[in-house]
Amino acid sequence: MQRKAPEKRLHEVTRRHFFQQCGVGLGSIALGSLLGPGLASTAEVNPLAVRTGHLPARAKNVIFLFMAGGPSQLELFDYKPQLQKYNDQPIPDSYLEGKRFAFMDTFTKEKPKLLGTVRKFAQHGQCGAWVSECFPHTAGIVDDVSFIKTVATDVPNHAPAKIFMNTGSAQFGRPSMGSWVTYGIGSESNDLPGFVVLQSGPRGPRGGAPLWGSGFLPSAHQGVPFRSTGDPILNLSRPEGVDDAEQRRIIDAVNQLNREHLDVTGDSEIATRISSYEMAYRMQSSAPELMDLSQETPATLEMYGIEPGKPSFAYNCLLARRLIERGVRFVQLYHTNWDHHGGNTENLTNSLDEVCLDVDQGGAALVKDLKARGLLDDTLVIWGGEFGRTPMGEVRDTVGRNHHIECSTMWMAGGGVKAGFALGETDELGFAPTEDPVHVHDVQATVLHLLGIDHLKLTYRFKGRDFRLTDVAGNVLHKLLV
Repeated sequence: MQRKAPEKRLHEVTRRHFFQQCGVGLGSIALGSLLGPGLASTAEVNPLAVRTGHLPARAKNVIFLFMAGGPSQLELFDYKPQLQKYNDQPIPDSYLEGKRFAFMDTFTKEKPKLLGTVRKFAQHGQCGAWVSECFPHTAGIVDDVSFIKTVATDVPNHAPAKIFMNTGSAQFGRPSMGSWVTYGIGSESNDLPGFVVLQSGPRGPRGGAPLWGSGFLPSAHQGVPFRSTGDPILNLSRPEGVDDAEQRRIIDAVNQLNREHLDVTGDSEIATRISSYEMAYRMQSSAPELMDLSQETPATLEMYGIEPGKPSFAYNCLLARRLIERGVRFVQLYHTNWDHHGGNTENLTNSLDEVCLDVDQGGAALVKDLKARGLLDDTLVIWGGEFGRTPMGEVRDTVGRNHHIECSTMWMAGGGVKAGFALGETDELGFAPTEDPVHVHDVQATVLHLLGIDHLKLTYRFKGRDFRLTDVAGNVLHKLLV
């Protein structure tokens, strides 16, 4: 067979082939600079290897209990007797001027009226924190908790507000907080993902997978959703008829091909692929053990309020404790249906009581359980949603409140946070901060700080710009810290 002349073969080499076959291509140069001395192609790359942060860490792990829909702080934690006094009175114009709300058409029909809550409040613990009757179990842990009552956000609608809380931007495609954390300091778990997502409630959160996506970071850092029943991940079990030795040979062969490709291109996503195959192989043993609650005592299951075999938020809280025990860095629980505008299924008349019943016992038990096992000091537990609720009611079939970006209530426990403390105060109607205003970026900066990460230094260059979780803002909430 006649061979083509060298110059003709060269003309057939495309730009893609050139960069793929060039041992010192741009991808190889970039990855090599990250890995330090030695060629990246010959290195065993673990994207989730433990790394040292910028600061001494006070927390090793994070469990974020995310109440999707925007829980009403005025029914739960922000007690306002004056709001009760002026119930059904029009709110003064000065409160509304220049403010943004999700459903402005409600306010153009008639002037909105203040809405006092029918829930009873009482002070609890040595710290005297106000908690409503909706959360009797949470009332029992207030001396281990720091409340933040003045959290403001920039976005008044659900999906972008959830994206903003989780990624620091209202735009889709940015890395989530858990992704930034594992990118910054890796994970101590060799047999489970570094960032795990658990879901409960009647549907998934608005915004979906981008809430735990890795954006432009390597995909090894994206959150991995676990199911509550069966295999935590679909198709995790070994196919019937395939034994361990045969599967090991297949994985070794595929990884060898991937390493050869990595040797040529230096593409970090290939390193992620190799790591993912190995992780999936190890998870075939670790995941079933994780999901097996037979090792838990009946007293523990009763404390969480778990019904065996029934998926629930409480079940996910116990899984979260088991995950961080196994070194998982960031665990995020989503529970839906906190969007209480006033309707048949989401209102302040009866729907609020139902969703509070879903989460109260499990969330409180998680804090108690971590404390009893000596894990709370190293684990930061966060509770909150994407925004708060207005002091004004909405004109709908049942009682409800509008979205409110001026202030909401979150709480944190453990991981270097003060116990029995409250940060921030709102005005007599609960409309806006009067002391210690807090922004979403401040919360994000504080979480990173507690993990030993300087939010100003944790950056990733993408499209010619250095991005970070807190964008161009954010201050660590030092008053909150021990």
